[in-house]
Amino acid sequence: MTIAERDTRSTMSSREIDEKANKRSNGNLFSRGRCEPSHADTKGELQAALFREDKLLHDKVKLVERQKLLTEEFEHRLVNGLQVVASLLTLQSRNAGSSETATQLKDAAIRVAAISRVHRRLHVLDHEEKVDFRVYVQELCADLSALLLHDNLKRRITVSGKDGYLPVAAAIPLGFIVSELVTNSTKYTEGDISVRVGDDAGVHLLTVSDDGFGLPDGFDPAHSKGLGMNIVRSLVKQINGTLQFSPGKNGRGTSVTVSFAPVA
Repeated sequence: MTIAERDTRSTMSSREIDEKANKRSNGNLFSRGRCEPSHADTKGELQAALFREDKLLHDKVKLVERQKLLTEEFEHRLVNGLQVVASLLTLQSRNAGSSETATQLKDAAIRVAAISRVHRRLHVLDHEEKVDFRVYVQELCADLSALLLHDNLKRRITVSGKDGYLPVAAAIPLGFIVSELVTNSTKYTEGDISVRVGDDAGVHLLTVSDDGFGLPDGFDPAHSKGLGMNIVRSLVKQINGTLQFSPGKNGRGTSVTVSFAPVA
């Protein structure tokens, strides 16, 4: 064997050794210095990642459920607390030293009880994004009628208008506005009360009207310092709405209209 042949065989032997050393267990070749993961390794990493994601999702669901329970418990305690306050105010009004004090305490009790009814109605809207506002107002007014007119069955609170959905974020302050306006009407008038919901030229409208004697001469609702009107003005401002007072149907009573732009 010549020297050249021996060198060639030696080179081929070294190459064969390198190729055998670089073979994977499945028999495939890979280049020197490059270590690609096996199918088993990749599968194991994917399974581990899926397990972590599944655990995070499970923890998130448990957190949401816990938050829901805490919210429901808070609302339940709040409504019960308001009912207790209303009952205490009513009892105190019966033992008041003067008729004026008794009237004020009774009015406060009615207002707190009405707020409690609104909160109880709002509790039904938990986890909802939109609500049929006419239906919501009708159910709310049924609650208010049972509270405010239980001793005068001749008076009625009627709700009219067309169905339409509003975001719950807008329906909440509007519910309190309805409650306050209806409460004031039952306090200062003797006739029926009507609530109408609708829209005109792309603007939402909420109107509460009564059959009373109208606003007193010289009375300016925009500058009234009464608690009820302050609450209404604050809530109307919250929804970027406007408040308008006008004579009721056939010039009798008072009509209060809240107008506000559609809320996305």
